[in-house]
Amino acid sequence: MRTTLADIAAALRVDPLGDADLVITGITEPADAGPEDLALAMQPAYIDDLAKGGAVAALLPAGTDWQALGLKGAICPDRPRYALAGASAMMDAGEGYPAGLHPTAFIDPSAQLGDGVSVGPLAVIGAGAQIGANSVIGPQVHVGAQAQLGQRALLREGVRIGARVVIGDNFIAQPGAVVGGDGFSFVTPEKSTAEDVRETLGDTVTAEGQAWARIHSLGGVLVGDDVEIGANSCIDRGTVRPTRVGDGCKIDNLVQIGHNVVLGRNCLVCAGAGIAGSSRLGDNVVVAGMAGVADNISVGDNVVIAAASAVLSNVPAGRAVMGYPAVKMETNVAAYKASRRLPRLLADVASLKKAVFKDGGTD
Repeated sequence: MRTTLADIAAALRVDPLGDADLVITGITEPADAGPEDLALAMQPAYIDDLAKGGAVAALLPAGTDWQALGLKGAICPDRPRYALAGASAMMDAGEGYPAGLHPTAFIDPSAQLGDGVSVGPLAVIGAGAQIGANSVIGPQVHVGAQAQLGQRALLREGVRIGARVVIGDNFIAQPGAVVGGDGFSFVTPEKSTAEDVRETLGDTVTAEGQAWARIHSLGGVLVGDDVEIGANSCIDRGTVRPTRVGDGCKIDNLVQIGHNVVLGRNCLVCAGAGIAGSSRLGDNVVVAGMAGVADNISVGDNVVIAAASAVLSNVPAGRAVMGYPAVKMETNVAAYKASRRLPRLLADVASLKKAVFKDGGTD
């Protein structure tokens, strides 16, 4: 991609500083930058690295004295990281998928493709599927029967969209993502040990029935607009009602969204997280990496769940939680600090014990 500092600044709706005609062919870290790269010096540590590279233009925090850094030009927005979203979009060369329909793709005659759709090699589009205009169906992608994709979808290599899944506009699925697999729903003829433990909290385990019968997934998956799903992540279809993912949700790699789950708008679910069946998350919820939400849990709006936490009970709106089980973040931090003091506390108790009981006895 070849552009100028002026073009990038215009796309970001900020004024270019210095030589606006500087040619920009890439974006990189300051220490690795060359004379045609826009160096990302958005924090003090990276600003210091400018001297290690050959950049003559940089993306800097507002108010930075760019001339003192020896640069010929700069872009200095109020929120540099947000500006990076726009700048990186300009410079993204994409995957290079060709336009049109590849001869090895199979497209059922009853499928409907909008204008400008491209379909890659060995892709399969099932009966009655609908693909919105200007969508890209990458190589070895499968779109199931009667599935619906909105406009400008991008399905990368090996994505699987199940039958009757409905997805809005501007959907992005990274390689290997699966939307619309069956939910993990099984039941035993008699009460199972899992049910027994749940009721007794492990006090007794008496149930014996363990012959699991499959509950079929009759519901679908409804995905809103502007949703992105990471590589090898899975969203299961509902049992009798659809699993729902709200507008603007961003789901990282290796995430599991169970059957009947409801995600509100603009949720962020990070790598390795799992949301168990029938849980409901409000709007703007952040689930950090490796965190888990148990089944049938309700999480309110604007909740932040820290990494590797386990949410085992409902969480009210606006709360930050942490730990196993997840509690208020400040409560978890206080408990952690107290646990680190335990060795010293035990040593103090032992010392007091010796002082009180001269012979080392206990009574």
